[in-house]
Amino acid sequence: MVVLVTKEYHCLAEILIKNQFKSLGANVKAVIGNYEELRDFTEQLGIPYFHVSHADKDKSAFEQEMKTIINQFDIDYIVLAKFMRILSTGFVKEYAGKIINIHHSFLPAFIGANPYRKAFERGVKIIGATAHFVTDNLDEGPIITQHTTHVDHNFGVKEMVRAGKENEKKVLLEALELIFENRVFVSGNKTIVFK
Repeated sequence: MVVLVTKEYHCLAEILIKNQFKSLGANVKAVIGNYEELRDFTEQLGIPYFHVSHADKDKSAFEQEMKTIINQFDIDYIVLAKFMRILSTGFVKEYAGKIINIHHSFLPAFIGANPYRKAFERGVKIIGATAHFVTDNLDEGPIITQHTTHVDHNFGVKEMVRAGKENEKKVLLEALELIFENRVFVSGNKTIVFK
């Protein structure tokens, strides 16, 4: 697989550590980031890191650079490990059924920046994360797995963010494990998961 990242390290770190100890169930061929922040960590674990900036480029040029790198490798999946860019319909179509993403489970209630602050201000009682296949409909592809954490008045924004990141790591790794063990089958806009 190839992993796409932006700046957040928590999901990438889990993937690369499991890859390092041969417990991921797949091989990470490369990491592509639209910022340089995660290069050193990635390369310390012997994985090639490719920087493809989105700055001062239209989406098609940015995506073409990524596809040129991705297509160098024989991959089964592309994992969006907190990759904070919306992919075009063409990109998604080219890798249909091969792109896995995660998002916090506030969607669509708290879209945009600072969802945990918005959730805190509304007094939510459950936060979660969802792993899904990517389709043309943003964050609406077939769900692979989900996890939640109950929160209460003792949780500030910082604690909610920490719990959210734990959910994201857990849900992504569980989804990857299920997929790599051939226990996930897509049926329309749903999945059938054999646990």
